[in-house]
Amino acid sequence: MAEQTVSTSSFARRNAAYWTGRAEGYSDVNREELDGSQRRVWASWIDGRIRERLGPRARGSLRVLDAGTGPGFFAIILAELGYRVWAVDYTDAMLDQARANEARANGALEPGRIVFRRADVARTGLASGGFDVIVSRNVTWDLPDPAAAYAEWERLLAPGGLLLNFDAAWYRYLYDGGAAARRRRDRDNVRRTGVADDTAGTDVDEMEAIARLTPLSRLGRPAWDLDELARLGLDAVADERAWETLWTECERVNNASTPLFMIEARKGGRP
Repeated sequence: MAEQTVSTSSFARRNAAYWTGRAEGYSDVNREELDGSQRRVWASWIDGRIRERLGPRARGSLRVLDAGTGPGFFAIILAELGYRVWAVDYTDAMLDQARANEARANGALEPGRIVFRRADVARTGLASGGFDVIVSRNVTWDLPDPAAAYAEWERLLAPGGLLLNFDAAWYRYLYDGGAAARRRRDRDNVRRTGVADDTAGTDVDEMEAIARLTPLSRLGRPAWDLDELARLGLDAVADERAWETLWTECERVNNASTPLFMIEARKGGRP
C-alpha cells in the first residue's frame, strides 16, 4: 500500500468507521475484563514480564506506551500498578470509551494518570526513545502496514526497552482451507457448549472485508513478526502458548483455531 495519512487513506477511513461504530460494544468487553478475574491475570502476566526483563527499577520511573489502546484495558491496569502510561488510538470514539473506563476504575487512579492521544500507531509523532515498554493487543493484524508499525515502535523504544505484542493469526481462514475448517469447528463448538458467541453484535462481513485489505491474515504468524523484528535489529521471541494462561474458557472455545500468541522483543543497548 502506498504511503498515506490516516486522514486521507480510504482504508483508514473505513477501518476507523468500523471501530467507531464498535467502540461502545468493545468497551463493554473491556469492562467485563476490568470487573472480573482477567484484570488480575493480565496485570500479573505483563507486570511479571516487565519486572523480569527490566529489573528492579521502580514502576513509576518506567514509561509505557499502550499502542492501539482501544477502550483502555492495558493502559488502566498498568497505570494502577504505578507505571507512567501513554495510550494512543486513532479513533476518538475509542479514546472517549478509554477515558470513561479510566474514570470508573474504582478510584484507583489519580486523575490524568494516563495520557491519551489520538494517533496512528505507525506514525505517532512521539519522541524517539521515549518509552521503556510498549504493549499492544489485537492491533497488528488490523494494520495496512504492520512493518511500519514495528519500525515506529523500534524508534520509540529506549535502549534496552521491551515490546510485548499480543495478537493472533486473525482471519487466516480467509486464505487457508484448513484454517477455515477449524474455524467452522469453533463455531459448532460455540453452539454445542452454549458459551457466549464473541461474534455476536459484530459485523463479521465488514471485518472480513477489512481483513482482505491488510497483509497479515495472508502470512504465517508469528514467524513473519519475528523475521520483521529481527530485520529491525530487535531480539525477539514468540510465546505461542500465552493463550493457555491469558484466555478465558469462553475465548478458548470461540477461538481454538486461532490461539493468542505473545511477541516479546528487546532493543539493544543499556537503559
